[in-house]
Amino acid sequence: MFLYLVAKIYSMIVLSEITLRRGSQKLLSDVSISLHPGYKVGLTGANGTGKSSLFAMIRGELGQDEGELSIPPNWVLAHVAQETPSSNVTALAYVLEGDKEFVALHKELETAEGEHLGNLHAQLDAIDGYTTESRAATLLHGLGFSQNQINNPVDSFSGGWRMRLNLAQALMCRSDLLLLDEPTNHLDLDAVIWLQDWLIKYEGTLILISHDREFLDAVVKHIAHIEHAKLTLYTGNYSSFEKVRAERLAQQQSAFEKQQRERAHMQKYVDRFRAQATKAKQAQSRLKALERMEEISAAAVDSPFTFRFFEPEKLPERLLNVVDASIGYGDTTIVSNVKLQLMPGERIGLIGPNGAGKSTLIKFLAGEIKAQAGESWEAQDLKIGYFAQHQLEQLRVDQTALEQLRLLDKDAREQDLRNYLGSFGFQGSRVDEPVKPFSGGEKARLVLALLVYQKPNLLLLDEPTNHLDLQMRHALSVALQGFSGAMVIVSHDRHLLKTVTDELVIVHDGKAEAFDGDLDDYAAFIKEAFKKEELPSDDDASVTKELSKKEQRQLDAERRKQLQPLTSKLKKLEKQLDELTEKTDQLERSLADPDLYLEQNKEKLKKTLLAKSESDKSLQLVEFDWMEVSEEYETAMQQGIQI
Repeated sequence: MFLYLVAKIYSMIVLSEITLRRGSQKLLSDVSISLHPGYKVGLTGANGTGKSSLFAMIRGELGQDEGELSIPPNWVLAHVAQETPSSNVTALAYVLEGDKEFVALHKELETAEGEHLGNLHAQLDAIDGYTTESRAATLLHGLGFSQNQINNPVDSFSGGWRMRLNLAQALMCRSDLLLLDEPTNHLDLDAVIWLQDWLIKYEGTLILISHDREFLDAVVKHIAHIEHAKLTLYTGNYSSFEKVRAERLAQQQSAFEKQQRERAHMQKYVDRFRAQATKAKQAQSRLKALERMEEISAAAVDSPFTFRFFEPEKLPERLLNVVDASIGYGDTTIVSNVKLQLMPGERIGLIGPNGAGKSTLIKFLAGEIKAQAGESWEAQDLKIGYFAQHQLEQLRVDQTALEQLRLLDKDAREQDLRNYLGSFGFQGSRVDEPVKPFSGGEKARLVLALLVYQKPNLLLLDEPTNHLDLQMRHALSVALQGFSGAMVIVSHDRHLLKTVTDELVIVHDGKAEAFDGDLDDYAAFIKEAFKKEELPSDDDASVTKELSKKEQRQLDAERRKQLQPLTSKLKKLEKQLDELTEKTDQLERSLADPDLYLEQNKEKLKKTLLAKSESDKSLQLVEFDWMEVSEEYETAMQQGIQI
């Protein structure tokens, strides 16, 4: 409670003894954490644990049942709207509305005169308003909009593109606190990489919900994890959190033993068939899967998803061959001169900018569209497993998951079908309920379950991780590593691509060709492309404004120099805070170990309790010092930094 009272004065978010319920379910119970300015926090936890409800509480849309929530009253909060109002304003104008200060000043400028007009221009200059349109255009470009699209009306865009507009509008806001709930869901890989870099540079406090582990690892420095109605703050990115949590979960040795059985099964296959020419390709693929398996963390030991791909009934030596194919719609060619040969064990990731033709190429391989020119050949025993987002809408919504699986195998025992669906997280009465009210994630899992059951020898996956949480993505990654057929995948989830593909094909400029490099090379490639394609400002006056600010920049440099002593103090204290928080977390985990309370560990328990008490006191003192220096810093800023 002391921290809560102090935080009302200082710039810090504090949850003090918070309890939050949804109906009879307790989502959070007696939660107390504090988030310092500039923290970048990944909010994680299984679906239904209360992540979105916590966001709603922070936004003031949902009240806590007990406890106190403190957010600095002068902070500006930004989040992504879930609905896009019907509007004929341009995409650029819509995104500009996110900068409310700029919009308000522009509105006043329309009728202002005399001295007031001059004051408004000075205010516009102070917020760098003359480059605002250029900033909005750059945001849109980074999120995949072309120069022509930014002048199209909002009504002309589909649902996924409207969500990108809402994201751009949130990023335009001059916010102190940014809440992002699954911001990568409607983005392609290029836009994900651009957004990642933007968020790394964001100077405010960020709380991010995401099921993309690579994205979390790159952006966040803390993880707030919800489990059993408790919210625990960990220092480090998602991979660091996984390791810490895995150490605790590792006591349940069954999961590790299971992974060892999987490894032994795959190794047996490799040892048996490596010397046979007809099986060498598949054996090599399994060997690569064994190597990739080392990357899988034990943090998913309590995952409810345990499926694997069945062995294909038939596995021809060559599955599909495409020579000089041109692919498109009507008279419009999207990709030309495609050359692709798919053998068992081939694992190809398709990369490239939005709209280049990745999904079009997948549709062609799946047989949904015909080639405009060229040749293609497929094996007689080819059996394709095709996953695309539109298939979620093609589920029989009035039928149950069990009924839809039964259509694929009328002779199977019902209990076997139920057990199979259980491995995809459909358990108990859930398998007997109509699909219509299922969430996007549940529908995606059901489509995958139906696909896997058919024992394909060629997998074509177009963004299979959309709507899937971290645990299901992990399970899918493990299952794909054991798949013995061929695979072509489009995904913005870099962790999935890294763990299941062996080669990359880039689709761009009307071509599909091998990419010489890995995903890190591709990230560098598109960053360089963004720099070259940076949209110029149409407002020549902005250039004049920039030149006139030379003196202002010199003054800012002098002010930064004056602030250096305080800045150094803050950095030192922040480092101490991180170290003490990590130490306190470690001691709390030690105290949670039941073995510590055994009679033979009595002395160790005493030492741990003493260390925890001392750590708590040190943390409180450093927090108080940090608050005092922060107040001194803010006062100096307000007084023109005359220290």
